[in-house]
Amino acid sequence: MKQRIITGITAGLAFFILLYLGSFWFTGLILILSLIGYNEFVRMNGLQIHKITNWVGYLAVGCLAFPWKAAGAYSFASLDHLPWLILFIMLCITVTSKNKVTIDDISMLFLGVVYIGIGFHYMIETRIMENGGIFWTLLVFFCIWATDSGAYFTGSAFGKHLLWPTISPKKSIEGAVGGIIISMAVAVIFSIIQPDMLSWRHALLLGFIIAIVGQMGDLIQSAYKRVKGIKDTGALLPGHGGVLDRVDSWLIVFPAVHLLSLIPHF
Repeated sequence: MKQRIITGITAGLAFFILLYLGSFWFTGLILILSLIGYNEFVRMNGLQIHKITNWVGYLAVGCLAFPWKAAGAYSFASLDHLPWLILFIMLCITVTSKNKVTIDDISMLFLGVVYIGIGFHYMIETRIMENGGIFWTLLVFFCIWATDSGAYFTGSAFGKHLLWPTISPKKSIEGAVGGIIISMAVAVIFSIIQPDMLSWRHALLLGFIIAIVGQMGDLIQSAYKRVKGIKDTGALLPGHGGVLDRVDSWLIVFPAVHLLSLIPHF
């Protein structure tokens, strides 16, 4: 527990400093996390034997996560174009390798590239928004963390009905509801702080959606780890597991709030 607390405080402090600095610093952090997360994904699936293909995957994740619009190359490297191009290159590898790299391998690697690359991409894009980037980024993060904490403490105190025992045996319906309520409350606090940027009605909707989608992101990762028979995706953060263990909700929530137009477009 001591190690977990020390790791949490140290990593959290560094994260908030880089988030505050924004621009190059936060972008660099997120790009590094995306590559580490992809490495965990490759190892979980036992695909590290395909070295050339993996390097293509690392490059693809970096390209998807990178904020091309801010770099002035949005029309060339947009999310509309890159996934198809990456898929095409990966499929070509099955031909050039004479099926040493199979279509099953490519399917799994491409899933990891899209899941991780696009998820981290929207974290960067949210922070570099000209109109209140740090406000919206903190709002999403705090609602995610409020959901996790609210679900844990509410579930511990009142949990009687299991939410999805075959996937995550400790989560309860009461905890899930508690997480939603706390997330909505946190979003309303943000609307009180900046009423010109966020109305209380919009805050309630945003907090509700973040809590629902965030808990689904958590369950997605739990389901995946259960299939693979592992407890943690990695060991980068002592007491906390790997990068994917920490960002499971982030990877789903950040794209969702943009694609559902719940925060201003960047």
